[in-house]
Amino acid sequence: MDKQYDVVIVGGGVMGSAVAYFLGADPDFQGTVLVVEQDPSYEFCSTTRSWGGVRQQFSTSENIAMAAYNVDFVRQAANLLAVDGEGPELGFREQGYLFLADEATLPHFESLQPLQTRHGAETVILGPDALGTRFPWLNLDGIAGGSFGERHEGWIDPYALLMGFRRKARALGAQYETDTVSSLTQEGGRIVGADLKAGGRIGAGTVVLCAGWHAGRLAATAGIELPVGPRKRMTYVFECRETIANMPLTIDVTGLACRPEGGQYLSILSPPADQDPDRDDFELEYDGFEETHWPILANRIPAFEAIKLTRAWAGHYDYNSSDHNAVLGPHPELGGILFCNGFSGHGIQQSPAAGRATAELIVHGRYRSLDLAALNYERIAEGRPIVEAAVV
Repeated sequence: MDKQYDVVIVGGGVMGSAVAYFLGADPDFQGTVLVVEQDPSYEFCSTTRSWGGVRQQFSTSENIAMAAYNVDFVRQAANLLAVDGEGPELGFREQGYLFLADEATLPHFESLQPLQTRHGAETVILGPDALGTRFPWLNLDGIAGGSFGERHEGWIDPYALLMGFRRKARALGAQYETDTVSSLTQEGGRIVGADLKAGGRIGAGTVVLCAGWHAGRLAATAGIELPVGPRKRMTYVFECRETIANMPLTIDVTGLACRPEGGQYLSILSPPADQDPDRDDFELEYDGFEETHWPILANRIPAFEAIKLTRAWAGHYDYNSSDHNAVLGPHPELGGILFCNGFSGHGIQQSPAAGRATAELIVHGRYRSLDLAALNYERIAEGRPIVEAAVV
């Protein structure tokens, strides 16, 4: 090995930088940390191309609990991540998430409310009259009700969170190296390091795989089947003549989501599963806006009949095709590796909890804050999916 570290983190996006921060912040950790990131500009990183959503309206108890911790962390981030007295400004817009439902889907949202409430969420089920009063800009044709997160939900600046984690992690001793991990090194039933594209090999007591949508391909270099790959998502940015006051992030019954952003609006829509292959290109697809997004937007929000597309961008979910949930923790047979992948579009809002949990496994050998054992790799290997239904 050219160099040896106690912990090598593959991927320095929000997840890898969160792990590095929580390791450095743990007084019981005295080891060395290397974060390998292929693109220090983060131009094509999933983190910086995300919407920065923050919500507790999930269908899986672990996801709800992780989201609750995230809200607490976001509110304290300026202090927790401060370096030399300066902390990140995350710009938390606490305007809520609104899931609209028809007659068929409303019972599903109603069934989830007690679970969400037990974990501290403030989710309310609103009927058509209440929706019309609270959100008069909505067309409620075909809408039987909605699930609305009144508090603790909204969106943050994802780049600010990433830079906050990274800056603080480095201040606490983590090293960052610009390179691409080309393969994982396995010896004697353990992952013992990684090969770098630029040449050379780094050794590690523990490798943490935080490679986002690259994780499945990278795991395969060590013979590990990890169903995590890239799912391309187009975000469209548009102007509207009319201002929609206090608009939450709104998810239509079609699955299309939209929200305000700096005087404009964003929209995104996941395609049907049978039309959603692994794709890692960044080509802009403008046809989707006029053919799919605009008709849905204009139908649900009449003011959006008069809109103008201003720009678009493509990003990728690190998509776990097994059950849309994160894969965390160790491999059941190979030592020396921890997973922190497959967040399927909700990685920003789970990064504090996932980073803390992964650091606890490294330092203490177990989860000490939230028990996230249900999200371990064994369920993948054994075909026991824990399906997350609330994927936007």
